[in-house]
Amino acid sequence: MRYALCESYVGSHKPFLTVDSITVRLRDRLILPDTTWKIRTDEHWAILGPNGSGKSTLVRSLWGGVPLRSGRIIYDFAHRGGHPLSVPPKETIGYVSFEMHQSLMEHEALQEEIREYAGKTEEVTTAQDVIFSGILAGRPLTDEDEKKARGVAGLLDIQGLIARGITSLSTGEMRKTLIARALMKSPNLLILDEPFDGLDEASRKSLARAINQLMTESMRVILVAHRLEEVLPNITHVLFIKGGRLFKQGPKEEMLTSENISSLYGCTLRVERNNGQFGLSHELDGPAKTPSVSPVGNPPLEAPANLIVMKDTTIRYGRLTALDRLNWVMGKGENWAILGPNGSGKSTILRLILGDHLQGYANDIILFGRPKGSGETLWEIKKRIGIVSSELQVQYRKKMSAYEVIASGFYDSIGLYQSPTPEQKEAVDRWVAHLRIEDIVREPYHHLSYGQRRLILLARAMVKSPVLLIVDEPCHGLDIPNRIRILEILEKIGSTGTHLLYVTNHKEEILNCISHVLQLEKGKVVRQGKREEVLN
Repeated sequence: MRYALCESYVGSHKPFLTVDSITVRLRDRLILPDTTWKIRTDEHWAILGPNGSGKSTLVRSLWGGVPLRSGRIIYDFAHRGGHPLSVPPKETIGYVSFEMHQSLMEHEALQEEIREYAGKTEEVTTAQDVIFSGILAGRPLTDEDEKKARGVAGLLDIQGLIARGITSLSTGEMRKTLIARALMKSPNLLILDEPFDGLDEASRKSLARAINQLMTESMRVILVAHRLEEVLPNITHVLFIKGGRLFKQGPKEEMLTSENISSLYGCTLRVERNNGQFGLSHELDGPAKTPSVSPVGNPPLEAPANLIVMKDTTIRYGRLTALDRLNWVMGKGENWAILGPNGSGKSTILRLILGDHLQGYANDIILFGRPKGSGETLWEIKKRIGIVSSELQVQYRKKMSAYEVIASGFYDSIGLYQSPTPEQKEAVDRWVAHLRIEDIVREPYHHLSYGQRRLILLARAMVKSPVLLIVDEPCHGLDIPNRIRILEILEKIGSTGTHLLYVTNHKEEILNCISHVLQLEKGKVVRQGKREEVLN
């Protein structure tokens, strides 16, 4: 039976969901003690707070993803026999998060192994398969389901990717696919944990319009965000979480002030408003001030005259051309940014450099002075490269400490299979201090928040002093102080012997040390050259 939102609630000020004095058990500790929060039927909420403060844990508790130690959650929108339910029917809540993305990719990796053994390597899980999996199992698809899927795909502008395998999708494309999956249930409550991460500017605007449109209907939305500009116009209320506790809550206009945001994040921040949108400027001080960054450990290996040369590089998947005759040279002393919309070929270039793409051997590519396929091993290439990316973060599923993850950077391994030397331990400790992550470095890596894992991966990339540091959306999942800190540290790294290859969908985060820009669209070079020439 479908427990729909009562029509009398829509547009009213009656209770929609009540969190009544809950305390949440997260593994071996209790957080969010005695938390009380009420959402009414005419409200949409955004949740803000530092990395690791408990935002994702709170929203997971709403659908039963983490157990309650005490208290209760009342789903006022769902009724049976005239009384609100204390356990929500599964189809009434839609949920999208990075953890869901990671879980899906883990399952797909297992399916690929099974297909390999069964000789069915041509089979793949498509985006359409994921979208239809949002409908409760146990019944066949109907014409109405397919019609609804087309409507959802149109709303999210993903019609062109629904037939593609999910392993070929970018982080942003996968995020929109998961949102489509959640919408197939027509949920009463939609919980979106960092939905804009990985999306290009046009896609962010398109998704923002879609979510705003959904908010005008009977669906209520809870949005977890790290960027103030992602607090959408139709969000009515904001909840602050800090240190595993509710910090403040109230109407959006009252909450999003310079004083409140500075208090939440522990550094001086200035909130700016423009046509109903919020943004930030900052002055780092106190605990958020960035330490100086000097070269740590041994200096990078000597770089050749050209680090990367690609000549007429073309990558195809059937009828889809991911890269179309790319000609590009990254020279010694240059820091490059790669820009372009989702699906433009940015991730394909990175996979070619990292040796993760077999078609690289069918192209004329030179890495660090040696033609690809001339006898160099994958490890000879990777020892010169550090990498921070969402793709790596999805792959890093081994249960180990954050310290071990950092130390594994010396061996370019997913896992640590030998003990680091005293000199390597010293390099790890120095980068831990540089990034101010002493409080999390001994924690299990898989217990950390998304943003905390991103900080660990930056330390992992830099401990070996690479010739080339590839940073693919380094600020994904980072709170405001950590985002500022990472950008300033990368700025300083870019002035050392380590070269930067910087991929971002946020032009405002392009570093001053970036000297050159490669701009792509649909696999083709739109512009390339010196930064000022391309960006102007």
